[in-house]
Amino acid sequence: MKKNVLITGASSGIGFEFAARFAKEGYNIIAVARNKEKLDELKRRLEKTYGIAVWIYAKDLSNQNEVHDLYETLRNEQLDVHILVNNAGFGLYGEFIETELQEELNMIDLNIKTLTHLTKCVVVDMVKRNEGKILNVASTAAFQPGPLMAVYYATKAYVLSFSEALSNELRHTNVTVSALCPGPTATGFADRANLQQSKLFKSGVMDVKQVVKSGYKGIMNNKTVIIPGMANKLLAFSVRFMPRKFVTNIVRKVQDRV
Repeated sequence: MKKNVLITGASSGIGFEFAARFAKEGYNIIAVARNKEKLDELKRRLEKTYGIAVWIYAKDLSNQNEVHDLYETLRNEQLDVHILVNNAGFGLYGEFIETELQEELNMIDLNIKTLTHLTKCVVVDMVKRNEGKILNVASTAAFQPGPLMAVYYATKAYVLSFSEALSNELRHTNVTVSALCPGPTATGFADRANLQQSKLFKSGVMDVKQVVKSGYKGIMNNKTVIIPGMANKLLAFSVRFMPRKFVTNIVRKVQDRV
């Protein structure tokens, strides 16, 4: 029997590529995103190309009621989640005193609360079956503070810390938890975060297929922290040995617009 992969933010970017990769490997896909038209196209494409089943759910997962409704729907339809990819999330660029509070609260809801909520729902079932994998999409932003994207960086620090802790708690089971920490990647993220003119994205981005290839390999090898690309690995580990204020100042310079 084919296993099911639940992917949030599946209509574009990293989520879309993960859906295509898991479908190619023979997994059924449970795709969740806000855009119904893009989900319909995803379903048509993957079912036709790979001969797997795709269930689609158009949900605004920043609303916790919709997260609850999604899980109840999956239970009622007897759709087990064997792999969860918590990918949905967004960023916001600008100084904290100038950015919109509601946008940041929505970001916290989606990047943190929804990820935690869905993980809580599926991990209990996974432990009962003594089988499952969870991949939480964090970022290299998780390793240091991020002036000009203060809330976003903080949310990704949560994702990384939470994933590592949960991985340890589950070490005596056959359920694994991984955190994927990509650097700047060629997706729609920069447009959504208003980052197009920042030095960070102007200096070069990683191909989304390479990020997903690294993430897929890492989750299948039960790796807890997955950092695609050598430059990103060096960045993530080098900041551990630098003074925090120095690192924060460097990040500020890199985040500034050209």
